[in-house]
Amino acid sequence: MKVTANGVTLNCEIEGREGAPWLTFSNSLATNLHMWDAQAAALADDFRILRYDKRGHGRSDVPDGPYDFSMLVGDVIGLWDALGIGQSHFVGLSIGGMTAMGLGIHHADRLRSIVISNAIAEAPAPFVAAWDERIAIVEEQGMQALAAPTVERWSSDAFFNSGTPVLDDLRAMVAATPAKGFMGCARALQGLDFEKSLGEIRTRALFIAGKEDGATPASTMSRIARLVEGAQYVELSPAGHLSNIEQPEGYTAALRDFLL
Repeated sequence: MKVTANGVTLNCEIEGREGAPWLTFSNSLATNLHMWDAQAAALADDFRILRYDKRGHGRSDVPDGPYDFSMLVGDVIGLWDALGIGQSHFVGLSIGGMTAMGLGIHHADRLRSIVISNAIAEAPAPFVAAWDERIAIVEEQGMQALAAPTVERWSSDAFFNSGTPVLDDLRAMVAATPAKGFMGCARALQGLDFEKSLGEIRTRALFIAGKEDGATPASTMSRIARLVEGAQYVELSPAGHLSNIEQPEGYTAALRDFLL
């Protein structure tokens, strides 16, 4: 279904048990809401589940960029307002996890809890430069040029070397991402600046890291988790950047232990 919120039309899916607590999933850069298929299926009996394609991704609108986290966080609040959702659990991975940080800092009254997966909280110079390089590739060659290297960078060695068809699905998902949406969200990542405010979060929080994640290292996640009072921390292995896809059962078990 399509919902207009915060000035943008977002594609979303609602499933699960009517009347149950809301659980919202937010995808990573260059993916879509289907990255959460395993978790949505596993938790459908316990929650009313909302998945959405962030702006510039999947079947959502692709407004002109650059984007920033005030937009991405505002999209969630606008979506909840449009759907009559007063409070929800929120699970985000990578840029979705960073969106969870913004919600925790600025909109605690709308949250039951947050789960921050495979994310960092600030944008150091090498991180900013890496995104400049990726944006340049997309401008010159399109998203197809990023599909293979992105999936390899995301994956643990064990996952990448397995040859699973899931790798092809991920490459296709990256290649299908609108270039303008990718670049808009990449600019948001370059402006990431939540670390100094993590201590303000009072919402129940769980951090989930992949031990083999080279994009958002587990050592960084462990450190920033300690900045949030009372936060829980789980490390999955072997798991790279998309820990919910490499370790679907372990990831879902961590969610279930935290949420229920």
